[in-house]
Amino acid sequence: MELVPEALSTLSDERIRSLPITGVNCKNGKYDATVYFDGSDFSDKEIPGIISALTKANGRIKSYVLSSTGWYKCPTFKFVNDKSLESSKSIEDLFRQIEKEKKS
Repeated sequence: MELVPEALSTLSDERIRSLPITGVNCKNGKYDATVYFDGSDFSDKEIPGIISALTKANGRIKSYVLSSTGWYKCPTFKFVNDKSLESSKSIEDLFRQIEKEKKS
C-alpha cells in the first residue's frame, strides 16, 4: 500500500501528488487492484477529474511499483473515492449531538 502514495508523489499533477490513499484491495490473483483515496478535500464535481488524472497516471504508477518491488507483473489499478471517512465523521457528529442532548 505504501508504494502507491510514493508513486503519486513523483507525478507532476498537484491534485494527485499528495492524495491520501486509504486502502488497496487486490483481486483476481493480483491482476486487478482497487485503490481507495480520501477525496474529502475536493468537491463532488472535482472527483471525476481526480479519478481521470489517476487513471491516466496508471502506467507510471505501475512502472514505479514494478521497479520498486522487482515483481514480474503489476496489477491494473482502479481508483475509487473512499467515502467511509465522511460517513464516520457523520456518525461521530451524531454521537456528540446525542451526548449533548442527554446532558440537557
